[in-house]
Amino acid sequence: MNPSIAPAPQTPQKRRLLSARRIVLLATTIAGLGAAALVIAPGLNLQGAYPGALAQNLTEQAHKLPAPVGFADIVAKVKPAVMSVRVKVDGGSQTTGLGGENMENVPPQLREFFRRFGMPNGEEGQGGMPQRGPRGGRNIITGQGSGFFISADGYAVTNNHVVEKAESVEVTTDDGKIHTAKVIGTDPRTDLALIKVEGGSFPYVKLSDGAPRIGDWVIAVGNPFGLGGTVTAGIVSARGRDIGAGAYDDFIQIDAPVNKGNSGGPTFDTEGNVIGVNTAIFSPSGGSVGIAFAIPADTVKTVIAQLKDHGTVTRGWIGVQIQPVTADIADSLGLKKVIGALVAEPQADGPAKKAGIEAGDIITAVNGDEVKDARDLAKKIGGLPPKSNVKLTVLHKGAEKTVSLALGELPNSKEARANADGNDGGNGVDIGKLGLTLAPAARVAGAGAEGVVVTGVDSSGAAAEQGFATGDVILEVAGKSVSTPADVRSAIAGARTGGKRTVLLRVKKGENTRFVALPVGNS
Repeated sequence: MNPSIAPAPQTPQKRRLLSARRIVLLATTIAGLGAAALVIAPGLNLQGAYPGALAQNLTEQAHKLPAPVGFADIVAKVKPAVMSVRVKVDGGSQTTGLGGENMENVPPQLREFFRRFGMPNGEEGQGGMPQRGPRGGRNIITGQGSGFFISADGYAVTNNHVVEKAESVEVTTDDGKIHTAKVIGTDPRTDLALIKVEGGSFPYVKLSDGAPRIGDWVIAVGNPFGLGGTVTAGIVSARGRDIGAGAYDDFIQIDAPVNKGNSGGPTFDTEGNVIGVNTAIFSPSGGSVGIAFAIPADTVKTVIAQLKDHGTVTRGWIGVQIQPVTADIADSLGLKKVIGALVAEPQADGPAKKAGIEAGDIITAVNGDEVKDARDLAKKIGGLPPKSNVKLTVLHKGAEKTVSLALGELPNSKEARANADGNDGGNGVDIGKLGLTLAPAARVAGAGAEGVVVTGVDSSGAAAEQGFATGDVILEVAGKSVSTPADVRSAIAGARTGGKRTVLLRVKKGENTRFVALPVGNS
């Protein structure tokens, strides 16, 4: 189960019992138009502290420093490029508070905004209840995050979830000056945003050209809880983390303490390069427990370049539902190595379908570059522009082949819907120790004309352990289409006779299709 979105803890009297596992986006909400955010950013005369710092690459200056004993010298060089970001959002005119009862009256999209900015399930934000603002009786909500300049002409990076619903954006630089910023573009899939501050020449920092190693020192700078200019240090704890945020999860995990309000702030290496953009924490309490996640610099470079040029991000698309190749699935297919991405269903109008890729194929390489797993394939394809010509290495029924195709453009994601009622009218047939009761799909209202519908699942059986549920439709067993429970029995028996330890089922759940490897039992 993916951790839920949740806020930082409130004062003791305001705390409520929350889930012990959660991923917390790091923007801080301060309530009310008139509520003043507490931003403690020491005044700094940049010209006096280090002459010529304005409009120069501070990362290059940092490279000239001797190896640090501590972090003071490196922080002095890079911190002037980090900013506090404050946004204002129209909270509507019908509510004056967000207590438990009032939350239901808030539009769903606004409830999601409050959750992401620190008020899940009606809890108060960091600054208390939203108050009715003076502008036409509207409630104005202010939220805070962090950001950093990447060029002297005022381009800066922050998180999408900091600015996605903003009516206005203001930034406070390290010298205490307040500037108005414009949102140039956002990318919800990677939670990145590009903003622009006009009318100045600003110190900036550089995105790293290389990936950090696990165990490397890192320094996080940002605006936690509105406390601007805050610096913390730690190490890289892990790389390539998937936290369930989306198809392109590839986070750097760090243990430098970051909290709500650090969203969009940079994490530096000890040479002053930005190795990641802080976006979320894993926490039982909503506060820092030493597990934070940053978007890697290579992802930031790719996304920000498109946002600067076009204001949006386009990604390549081949039109397949994919899933990881597990050890059981590999055994079912007779593979010696667990690698690649398993095609569960090619979309009818997608490039992959037109190129001859079928359900059950395994994509093992893109343009000769090995595909480690399903997430790696999504990242490789998504990193290529639409209309690019690519060569896919595919295992098709045990034989390797090369498929060439032109990428389409990734469309907006579609929400999967629950499957239809699986009532079989009492005609279900039990399939032994698998723990499944099945009936022809054609006999079950709403199940469709193809396959065999699951009408019952034994909670102690092997099928339940693999996530089967009433209403699932089995389309294939061991590569053979099935239309009756007898077909399923026969295919399982054939797999057992062939010495297979597991049998591979192709299953439709709602609008999605996947492969499931079940242990072959005696029936």
